[in-house]
Amino acid sequence: MRDAMSQLSSVGSVLLMGALALSGCATPGEQPVTSRQLNTGWSLRAAAEVADGSEEVSTPGYDTSGWVGTTVPATVMGALVADGAYPDLYFGTNIEDVSTEQFRAPWWYRTEFELSTNEAARMASLVFDGVNYSADVWLNGERIGSRDEVAGAFLIHELDVTGRVHAGANALAVEVHPPEPGFFTIGFVDWNPHPPDENMGIWRPVTLRLTGEVSLHEVYVTSEVDLETLGSADLKLSARLVNHGQAPVTTTLRGSIDGREFRRDVELDAFADRRVAFNASDIPELHLEAPRLWWPHTMGEPDLYSLELTAELDGRVSDSFATTFGVREFSTYLNDEGHRGFKVNGKPVLIRGGGWVDDLLLSDSDARLEAQLLYVKHMNLNTVRLEGFWGTSHALFDIADRLGLLIMVGWSCQWEWEEYLGGPVDEVYGGVTTAEEIDLIANSLRDQVVWLRNHPSVFTWVLASDMLPHPDAEREYNAVLAEVDDTRPPLVSCAWVESEVSGPSGVKMSGPYDWVPPVYWWEDREHGGAYGFNTETGPGPQPPPLESLQRMIPAENLWPIDEMWHFHCARNEFNTPDRYVEALSNRYGRADGVEEFLAKSQVASYEAIRPMFESFVVNRPSTTGVIQWMLNSAWPAMFWQLYDHYLMPNGAFYGTR
Repeated sequence: MRDAMSQLSSVGSVLLMGALALSGCATPGEQPVTSRQLNTGWSLRAAAEVADGSEEVSTPGYDTSGWVGTTVPATVMGALVADGAYPDLYFGTNIEDVSTEQFRAPWWYRTEFELSTNEAARMASLVFDGVNYSADVWLNGERIGSRDEVAGAFLIHELDVTGRVHAGANALAVEVHPPEPGFFTIGFVDWNPHPPDENMGIWRPVTLRLTGEVSLHEVYVTSEVDLETLGSADLKLSARLVNHGQAPVTTTLRGSIDGREFRRDVELDAFADRRVAFNASDIPELHLEAPRLWWPHTMGEPDLYSLELTAELDGRVSDSFATTFGVREFSTYLNDEGHRGFKVNGKPVLIRGGGWVDDLLLSDSDARLEAQLLYVKHMNLNTVRLEGFWGTSHALFDIADRLGLLIMVGWSCQWEWEEYLGGPVDEVYGGVTTAEEIDLIANSLRDQVVWLRNHPSVFTWVLASDMLPHPDAEREYNAVLAEVDDTRPPLVSCAWVESEVSGPSGVKMSGPYDWVPPVYWWEDREHGGAYGFNTETGPGPQPPPLESLQRMIPAENLWPIDEMWHFHCARNEFNTPDRYVEALSNRYGRADGVEEFLAKSQVASYEAIRPMFESFVVNRPSTTGVIQWMLNSAWPAMFWQLYDHYLMPNGAFYGTR
């Protein structure tokens, strides 16, 4: 079972687990033991270089001399770069010099952790939030999960290790197998070169859960706002409770929402796995008068509430959970022209955003994420579109919650085109077409939604990007959302398409993706101009300032523009800045050197993007949203960015603002 424990790794949403003496619970006055995120003390090595067997590698005290030290999450390539093996990976064409052969076979990740006698007696599980692509998992010389079970880049895996951990040192060894062509994995489409390892590795947190006899899972808070007055709101609280014992029990759920305390008793049969839900008619404290609503940037304050919840047995804590959440309500509509829009708390919001991508090696720090989202807010944008389920932890979403930035999250077009998927695709429905594939991606969707659904910033789940989901897939996706999150309207596709299941998407992604004259945005009524919701568009290249260019391109290639520049553009038809350079030369005069070109390019980028955002603002209500393609870059680049990989703003940044 893939319990999508959205609460386990949230920065600022601390997951507290129950402590337990030999009886399995914390006695009154004891400090509860916190579930442990196993993020430090890891070692990494290619399996082909390890002569010893799996049992020996996963035995406490095993000698890892010569292995690469790392933290988790980390892809294999990310760990090697952090260790200094490839110090200038992003400079010039150095990334092409990295042998990909070493990543076509498995790699070992290994760590050890200590447990006390009391801790080792508790109910225990290991939760893997993200493994790319599959893994054999060994604990203390025993295989606890095979690569057939622990497989799927977007599935969350919880492995029961009760009785398999012991007091003292415990050894965890994970043999990660890489994705293969045709696998539904992480991808960068045509935005930049692919990482040499295709992001293989443990790319999201690993957590050791320690609980008492009753454990809490999938705790979820939703809100229903009085949209007429905005003067009240009702909350709904749901959770799964698991009784790990052989006898029926009565557990007390004790909660607090910003100091408003409540409790309810729940009866659980032996080995029960029961979902419970409470609303304001069950618990009066779930009714809020004059609620502090969560609003996106420029519409109000993004107020947050805190929830603390414990499951108790006979007055002792068995498991605990804490998170923040927002009181808000999302909805969607079609305007008079048939274009889709979104509302927050009953008020239409003009979506103004940019397309996000993680660092090429999935190695963004929390500080780097914070800086980028502060940029988004500074530019007066209110939305970040994730084409894919990005983020190696909850940090990106926690920051967006706090800053009042909407997040549009869902599946990428990586799986819709044969050259990126590496396997056959349908020309209408992409690569997810067979019953087995649909089941895999529907289960992956469930895990991702449960992992993220407490974040008030997420306003829609995108079910496809460039194409339509197969009708059978869409029905499964809709069934998943009806079960785990019916509070956000799904978006069937980011393109102008019509589904036989749900009708028109109501949005377009008709570009442009390269330079157009400023007047285009005002005059065009057939393609990407200022009408409707354009989910990805923009005036193409945005060259960085000279200081950044010197960090990414050798001095001898700085001028004139050559193949080295092209390597740091996008791919396919976007692998040169030729159209942009021609426009710049015609409007501002041909540049005689790199300094002159980059100075003029900042003006050109400013002039090209400002009317895009202005026209979408002015043309309301015909316009409902625009997403600049893109916001940032996965590595040092020339294309599709409002600031570069070194976080230097360009002219388009200020044109957007």
